[in-house]
Amino acid sequence: MTVATQDGLGTLGIDFGTSNSAIAWASAQGTAQLIPLEGDALAMPTAVFYNAEEGSTHFGREAVTHYLEGTEGRLMRSLKSLLGSPLLMETTVINNQLVNFSDIITTYLAELRKRAAQHLGAAPTRVVMGRPVHFVDEDAARDAQAESSLRQAAEAVGFTDIAFQLEPIAAALDYEQRLTRETTVLVADIGGGTSDFTVVRLGPALMHKPNRADDVLATTGVHIGGTDFDQKLSLGQVMPLLGYGHLGPDKREVPNRVFFDLSTWHLINWQYQPKALAQAKTLQVNYSDVRLHDRLMRVLTERYGHHVAHDLEQAKIRCSQTNSDTAIDLSYLEANLVASLSTAELHAHLAQLLASTVACARDCVQRAGLTHGKPDAIYLTGGSSALRTFQQALQTEFAGVPLVEGDLFGGVASGLVYSRH
Repeated sequence: MTVATQDGLGTLGIDFGTSNSAIAWASAQGTAQLIPLEGDALAMPTAVFYNAEEGSTHFGREAVTHYLEGTEGRLMRSLKSLLGSPLLMETTVINNQLVNFSDIITTYLAELRKRAAQHLGAAPTRVVMGRPVHFVDEDAARDAQAESSLRQAAEAVGFTDIAFQLEPIAAALDYEQRLTRETTVLVADIGGGTSDFTVVRLGPALMHKPNRADDVLATTGVHIGGTDFDQKLSLGQVMPLLGYGHLGPDKREVPNRVFFDLSTWHLINWQYQPKALAQAKTLQVNYSDVRLHDRLMRVLTERYGHHVAHDLEQAKIRCSQTNSDTAIDLSYLEANLVASLSTAELHAHLAQLLASTVACARDCVQRAGLTHGKPDAIYLTGGSSALRTFQQALQTEFAGVPLVEGDLFGGVASGLVYSRH
């Protein structure tokens, strides 16, 4: 395998994720190595914080920490969700300057390349970028535009040799490095914004083939991921405390647009705009219990939207990992205010989304036309694949097929550097 380039640094693989990002590189010997991005951490939250107090820009965990500690500024998350969306070229005011969201993605990619250069001693010019099977479901033009926008961002930060690989295929190529015999695998890549599946033949005798197209038996994807799970849970457990589903004096529900946007990571910032604030204020007449409206306005005026979303996300993770009920402390909105999340509620809220996700996996296996109707194994990657309810749904659908948990946050990046264009 030859991966060396003219700059001598080999190929960089960038998994630009909705929730987290990772980078790997391949030396001339062809071995993929993940690059530490924050201390020893090999993955970094896809987050940018614009510090209004100091005029500085922060990334990853540092960005989230600044926001949660109350530093004045703007937190931007789920940037990948904007690719293929008309919102990508919309502008927003950051530190008294108009900035479009495309530029924010470029800023984040530039930081990734900078950190790679610090680790390697120079900045590689060749990169393989991961992409979901579908940036946008059932819209080929918008999907192509999304990839084009990501390519333009990569070019803008200094990459000159840019290729793309489907993220589940990259994950498969990483898994293949650890196999000792030929295996037919369903790769389940469940990220923050998309769920992608690939049925692929893998094995030590196959990995050095110059063209692997005939080993990829089927690929499917659906625009459902961890941020969608968070939205469902937020609407079910947190937003009712702000008025979602609340009946007003006329026995009609409070208009719900603001609650959907507040529970959607990449739309939260829009609710802090003057026009959105003014509209939210007018909703008071729709409330029978104005205390709920007071909470809503506190979230908006104090810009607690991301704080609430972060706390809900952490509760989801706790509930899944411990398989026990948990609480969400919202005392920063109102003294002693707590939301709950039980395992039963977790299952109930996510049932429909998980059914759609597993249906996509089933479709992938059916398209592959496997002799025995099932893969030899299911390889899990992407942070949301760790969700216990998702794994249980997969095991129900593919009874008897072993689940193999890979490097949830670094596997795609590592696999990208084994890809070729």
